[in-house]
Amino acid sequence: MYAVVACAMLLSGCVVSYKLNGTYIDYNVIKTISIDAFANRASYQWSPMASMFNNTLSDVYNRQTKLKQVKKDGDLALSGEITSYDQTNKSISADGYSSMVQLKMSVKVKYTNSKNHDDDFEKSFSSTRDYDSSQQLSAVQEELVQQMIDDIVDQIFNETVAKW
Repeated sequence: MYAVVACAMLLSGCVVSYKLNGTYIDYNVIKTISIDAFANRASYQWSPMASMFNNTLSDVYNRQTKLKQVKKDGDLALSGEITSYDQTNKSISADGYSSMVQLKMSVKVKYTNSKNHDDDFEKSFSSTRDYDSSQQLSAVQEELVQQMIDDIVDQIFNETVAKW
């Protein structure tokens, strides 16, 4: 009898918290987020990249959280810049020419949680994609940049509010 009561008391004290949207946010405490525009400071420039990044970042927080986006002084704040966008030869074919090219994008992020400064960080996130050197960069650039942006934004989201 005591074992049943002890088990019942133990189980009643357990709370399982699972969020279907993948976030771990206490919406009673955290209500807003401000996301500054990330400037493209990379030495190699592709003009649509900054707006693609900023739109994707904002859209992810809109779709996957209940946070209201505000211009400044949000409970959570993201700022930063695109620090690099480079292409390098990844592999050489038997004839001595490049056969694969790697694109790499890096973004420096400053994250501030005004309700819990232990969560604050400054960190760089990066992603790479490869393409066959027989293709022109202009033919694959938009698709590959969007893939890298999606990857980096997922990393940022996971680090800030998903707590993965």
